[in-house]
Amino acid sequence: MSVPARALIAEDEPLLRQALEQALARAWPQLEIVASVGDGLSAVREALALQPDVLFFDIRMPGQSGLEAAAELADAWPDTDTGGPPFPALVLVTAYDQYAVQAFEAQAMDYVLKPVQPQRLQITVQRLQRLLAQRAASRNAAAPQDMERTLAQLRQLLQ
Repeated sequence: MSVPARALIAEDEPLLRQALEQALARAWPQLEIVASVGDGLSAVREALALQPDVLFFDIRMPGQSGLEAAAELADAWPDTDTGGPPFPALVLVTAYDQYAVQAFEAQAMDYVLKPVQPQRLQITVQRLQRLLAQRAASRNAAAPQDMERTLAQLRQLLQ
């Protein structure tokens, strides 16, 4: 099942960002990378403007971490009750495995360690494609209470 989608990548290391883009192009040719940025503040700004389906956020970035950016984005995301798009699926990408628990507590769809391994990325892509297909089929991606729960968990992690 190959689902077309739009993604935003936030990774502060240019070579790793480029490697992730290339790995995603191989694993998911229908995925359109709508923006690729180097910090959390830019990630929030671009995600709000472009409203992608998927976010690939590095956890440790200058200025604002991936978790902080996700929390800010969740706060500012348009309300699905008033016709806004569903909140993007979040994949946290990092070289530090100690963040795995935090990633899942933050309702991340997945957690990928750097350097990204093709087999592991393929598993992530399959999970994302299943989620996006379910969203398309139901036309109701995330109930408001799900978004509130996600937002509360992101805020708790940041404290």
